[in-house]
Amino acid sequence: MASIARRESNVQQRVTAGIVGGLVGGFVFGMMMTMMGMMPMIASMVGSQSAFVGWIIHLLISSFIGATFGIIFGGASTSYGRALGFGLLYGAIWWVLGPLVVMPAMLGMPLFMINDMTLMSLVGHLIFGGILGLVYAWYQQR
Repeated sequence: MASIARRESNVQQRVTAGIVGGLVGGFVFGMMMTMMGMMPMIASMVGSQSAFVGWIIHLLISSFIGATFGIIFGGASTSYGRALGFGLLYGAIWWVLGPLVVMPAMLGMPLFMINDMTLMSLVGHLIFGGILGLVYAWYQQR
């Protein structure tokens, strides 16, 4: 019984650390997106043009991505370097999934379109992933 409780506690810690990292990374990435005027496009996924709605959606997605980072990569992110590497990898994965697949599919646009906007999004997703990984490692080691 103690082993099961310890495992559940470990998963809960990893998810919490991931959510914290996702929110911090999401805030930084969200500021970049706001400066580029992208929040209304995020909001359009739910039929809105409000930048505020875009922020809410963006932070919810960031929390989800952070939680899944904790579950998938948390056990292997045992140092700042490893957490940074896995964070960058996860950011790149979500760049492919988000702006190249899910968002265009939801908005009736072509999938896998590479242009200036999606390349800027790649930079943002890598920054997000790097921050996610580093904050995750910091939270786990504090």
